[in-house]
Amino acid sequence: MNPHLVGEGEGSAERSPRENANSPENETTADYGYAHPDPSGAGGLLGPEEAQRAWAETQAMATVDPETRRESIPADRSSANLPVRYGSTASTEVARTGPPAAELHRSDSSAEPANDGRSRTGALVVGDLLVTVNAADGTTAVPCPPGVRPVPVLVAAEAKPRPRPATGHLLERDALGDRLRDRLSQGRCVRLVGPTGSGRTALLDSVAAACAGLAPAGVVQLTGHRRTPADLLQELFAATHRAPGLRPGREELPELLRGVGAIVVVDDLAFGGEALEELLGTAPECAFLVATTPEVAAPLATSRMEDVTVPGLSRQASLNLLTRLAGRGLDETERSWAVDLWFESEGLPIRFVQAAALLRHREAAIEALAAGLPGTDWEGLESADEGVQLLHTQRLSGLLVDPVNGGPRPTPGGFEAYHSNQQGPAEELAPDPVPLPSVAESAAPAARIARGLSEPARRTLRLATALGGECPTAPHLPALIDVGHGEAALDELVEAGLAESAGVHHRLTDRVAALLADEWTGSDPAREAAQHFAWWTGHASVSEEQIADEAEVLLATMYADREAGRHASVVLLARAAAPSFALTLNWGQWERALRFGLESARETGAVAEEAWFHHELGLLALSTGAFDRARAELEASIALRAALGDARGAAGGRAALGLLNEAGTMLTARPVVLSVGGSGRSGLRRLAGRGGGAARAATTGR
Repeated sequence: MNPHLVGEGEGSAERSPRENANSPENETTADYGYAHPDPSGAGGLLGPEEAQRAWAETQAMATVDPETRRESIPADRSSANLPVRYGSTASTEVARTGPPAAELHRSDSSAEPANDGRSRTGALVVGDLLVTVNAADGTTAVPCPPGVRPVPVLVAAEAKPRPRPATGHLLERDALGDRLRDRLSQGRCVRLVGPTGSGRTALLDSVAAACAGLAPAGVVQLTGHRRTPADLLQELFAATHRAPGLRPGREELPELLRGVGAIVVVDDLAFGGEALEELLGTAPECAFLVATTPEVAAPLATSRMEDVTVPGLSRQASLNLLTRLAGRGLDETERSWAVDLWFESEGLPIRFVQAAALLRHREAAIEALAAGLPGTDWEGLESADEGVQLLHTQRLSGLLVDPVNGGPRPTPGGFEAYHSNQQGPAEELAPDPVPLPSVAESAAPAARIARGLSEPARRTLRLATALGGECPTAPHLPALIDVGHGEAALDELVEAGLAESAGVHHRLTDRVAALLADEWTGSDPAREAAQHFAWWTGHASVSEEQIADEAEVLLATMYADREAGRHASVVLLARAAAPSFALTLNWGQWERALRFGLESARETGAVAEEAWFHHELGLLALSTGAFDRARAELEASIALRAALGDARGAAGGRAALGLLNEAGTMLTARPVVLSVGGSGRSGLRRLAGRGGGAARAATTGR
């Protein structure tokens, strides 16, 4: 069980409610049956009028220019406020500079960024609660005053930019794409099943583009990578409604999504079974197209989701793909090698993308040998600039045959002359100066391909490997690894079949990080990443949305630091990033960050930080209706703060605990009724005769 997923891990359901939770000292007489914490820290309660004024003050702060209410940017960082360069909400130019050298080289024990995220605060409406994130003593919750709750307005979904270069025409996928489009237009739900590297993502993008205009609410593209059903439902609501700062309660979300007629495309879905039925049942008018691997649990037998398998490419299509990506025709040796690879891989497209990278690197290596460059003996001269440059050229093939030491010499004239000679009879063929890898080597070619990459791409690959496969977005690469053109480096990794897109950023393809884990030794780029991101997340010019876009990278950095024993860095980064995850309503990632921080705070003995993480986890659980877990977390926070003599913090925890005790049945989340079975006609088919207008009709026969 993963302790960093929502609803799991230490401090969850295994902690039973304590008897003193219902003691008289926790009883309140506040209106609505809720406790209103006094922001003055005196431990008193606020009535509804005071709560209304507190909300008004919070909204007034929210309307102030962020540059005014946050700390001003130092003079030497005045250029940080530049336009977004990557997608719509990716990191700004400030990411390229990194922290000042004095901050970068401080030890973990003394690292204390000038801006650590504590100034990031704001109000959200969550169900019936008004939640103020990251208040002075931690997040607070009070009953939502009348007139404060935003009114959701149904809007058409807008397409979001995706960092993927054009891949051209998809081979042998036209018929499958047309079939998927037809089923979605009929309101049917499809689960696209295929192994990693089978081309599911490219097919989803193609189908999503073909479905534009079919549904009243448009096409919503989501990533299921490390997302729970609650995360996806909130993202679907946010994509189809205009209601900033609103996270509907679990019992009201089905009502809000019932009339939404959208085509929802979800890549990398990681769950099935009952969880998948919750997703489908909460949005019954939507047609879902989800992509997953065969290892993920299948839908229930009564589900309206039907499976479609992504087939492998035929032999001819595989050879055509290899020829197109290699940029030239294949000689007989290469063709035979490619056929063997097709039999072994069963036509998996990613294997031929990687094989094309091997052929391109082999071509460059033969050109280098034809120019008379030295052989592998140069590997001992990495300290010399010229040696490094020659070594990089030698590594283009991964394994060179050195003509200086008696190996076969390339045909004079370079690769073109060599390639033309390879077309004749076998007895007349020149010796192969750079042998093709065996089929076994081609099955796991990550290390060999990595040796043929450019230096910026190799640095990016090394950083992503240290972060467990997550690639930071391009604007961060100059500060992290001194790569000036991050977009080109990421594109090179994608073209080599070593990386793929995941939402607005990239991650390494299947098994690449594991295969390359022992490839590099020496300095750990994850350490510099933690220092950079702790500084960046607290910078005044960086928005919460930009931090949320880097969520998986930040969480991967926390994981890498935790595994390396750098717990102080984990606490700093988790403390800085968690409020932004909360404010952007990425609550699955919010909980994972809090649990990373809690575990590391225990390891370092940072009791005050441990109490803060317990308090935040308690408010998160309270807001999502997990009352047993909320009580356990809040009681742990109150006990730690009382031991520290933190009266204000303990009073805030007791106020939240009183809110939990007094909520009773008013806040208890009612179970969601799943829409299984019924009329047999799903949303888009019922919408077909309504002229494409916005659907707000109730579901019948369910």
